[in-house]
Amino acid sequence: MNRRQWFGHTLGTLGQAALATLQAKSGGLPHLPTHKPTAKRVIYLFMSGGPSQIELFDYKPGLSAFAGKDLPESVRNGQRLTQMSATQSSFPMVPSKFSFARHGQSGAWVSELLPRTAAIADRLAFIKSMHTEAINHDPAVTFFQTGSQIAGRPSMGSWTIYGLGSESENLPGFVVMLSQGGGGGQPLYDRLWGSGFLPTKYQGVKFRSTGDPVLYLSNPDGFGAGNRRVFLDALKEINTSKLDESGDPETATRIAQYEMAFQMQSSVPELIGLSQESASTYALYGEDARKPGSFAYNCLLARRLAERGVRFIQLYHRDWDHHGGLPKGLPARCQETDRPAAALISDLAQRGMLDDTLVVWGGEFGRTVYCQGRLTADSYGRDHHPRCFTVWLAGGGIKPGISLGATDDFSYNVVENPVHVHDLQATILHCLGVDHTKLTYQFQGRHFRLTDVHGKVVKPLLA
Repeated sequence: MNRRQWFGHTLGTLGQAALATLQAKSGGLPHLPTHKPTAKRVIYLFMSGGPSQIELFDYKPGLSAFAGKDLPESVRNGQRLTQMSATQSSFPMVPSKFSFARHGQSGAWVSELLPRTAAIADRLAFIKSMHTEAINHDPAVTFFQTGSQIAGRPSMGSWTIYGLGSESENLPGFVVMLSQGGGGGQPLYDRLWGSGFLPTKYQGVKFRSTGDPVLYLSNPDGFGAGNRRVFLDALKEINTSKLDESGDPETATRIAQYEMAFQMQSSVPELIGLSQESASTYALYGEDARKPGSFAYNCLLARRLAERGVRFIQLYHRDWDHHGGLPKGLPARCQETDRPAAALISDLAQRGMLDDTLVVWGGEFGRTVYCQGRLTADSYGRDHHPRCFTVWLAGGGIKPGISLGATDDFSYNVVENPVHVHDLQATILHCLGVDHTKLTYQFQGRHFRLTDVHGKVVKPLLA
């Protein structure tokens, strides 16, 4: 036996073991969870583009006195600007055009643009002191999803499935759905839910809004389920032979994923059969929930996925990037998302699922207090602002009815309880029963993790 044959034989044995593991259980690392979880699953509602905290959650009534005046240099203090703002000769401040009110027993400040969210304020925990390191969209979204501004790292959903495995036998453990705002918005790349250097078994599966939710799910005309079974059995023999020869773990993954696809041929049509939902459910989510591809439809589908054991569900809604025309564009995005997001929380609660489902809402950064672009009497825009913004969480072991952190009078700098992106990621993993420092993967000579060498659990958020 020469060297190549010996390695092939040895790796083939290991590959067969890997395949047996994939087929025998749903996966996960043996040392996880590290503690008792408060959440079994995550539904992450990502508002791509950077929603303005000043118009939605961070109430600054004192800004009226500064309308049109330049932001003091002592506040900005030479902090980094985007290329769009760097060319401005002045930085006129703009108070929000929208009114705020306190809601619930918690007295949370919420804008008139989010009446449904305001109605469930006592179920939410607002983080008003989020801050990030990236100032442009792609690195900022990548940072939230993978813990690094540089593309190529595993996504949060992939880390979760790698660490904890999946509870569903006939659906992927990590599902992604996209919805479009007003027709624009920043691009969203598949690598945002990719597995990076983890085995591809852990990448997210994107459900499409038209045709088959997953490509090639339906059999071709004249090719029935029996034909598919015979075809897959023959293909498995070929792949198993290749696995014996090369020992490539990706071949083991391919075999297992073909089997998953076969199971999904029956599970996915049942999943998307929303005609089974009651009239009261549609009254809760709104009529948009009947339209595939809408944010409301995706929220309802997220609840159905959660019921069926999918562990990580990621919804992206685009077009929150309002450099101009904010008074018109922002209300439109809120109208599309406010009711479904609040309905999802209420729906989970009434089904007894909110206690063990962690829901997260937020974008990649906030917006500046000063106007970016043309300022008119009835229109303005705001630039990217990584220094402070707001996200909210609900369920899954999060303390309800609180607002954590504070910003200065200009919603420009965090002045109380700062929360970094890695801190949020560490807290999400903690709710899932994972010590973020224990979820690692060795690659290119070092152990990587979602939070890199940073992050601390935000304990005031925990119930």
